[in-house]
Amino acid sequence: MTRATRCAEYTPCLYLAFELGSDAWKLGFTTELGATPRVRTMPARDLARLTREIAAAKQWFGVQAATPVQSCYEAGRDGFWRHRYLTAGGIENVVVDSSSIEVNRRLRRAKSDGLDARSCSGCGCGSTRASATCGAWGECPRWRRRIDASCIASSGP
Repeated sequence: MTRATRCAEYTPCLYLAFELGSDAWKLGFTTELGATPRVRTMPARDLARLTREIAAAKQWFGVQAATPVQSCYEAGRDGFWRHRYLTAGGIENVVVDSSSIEVNRRLRRAKSDGLDARSCSGCGCGSTRASATCGAWGECPRWRRRIDASCIASSGP
């Protein structure tokens, strides 16, 4: 059984998190919350390579070629050309304000692109670690249940 078919009641989705640099992009792929993401590095702005990496990730995770892709990245200096490109290709994309990503300020935290791609892929897949993506990633029923449960747990008296 593949990772994508563990739960028969949801439609598999491939989640993609970008860490954007001026020379290179890191891509973090996952299909489920808590799984170790597949992290790939590619040259910045190489859209043909991006398409190949998405196809390779679908094959690596064992999902069908028609599986929907949902992506996110932090807003930056490049503007929204990347968002327009992704949505034109059928990828649901969310641009996240960097201040909305939850970070524990009491702990010392290493700063690296790999850590950012891993943490962003964790926040995109239905968790509430990034408030800007909380509602937008809930297309799969499994993630919607997780969002609803976390909202009920945090509402309190």
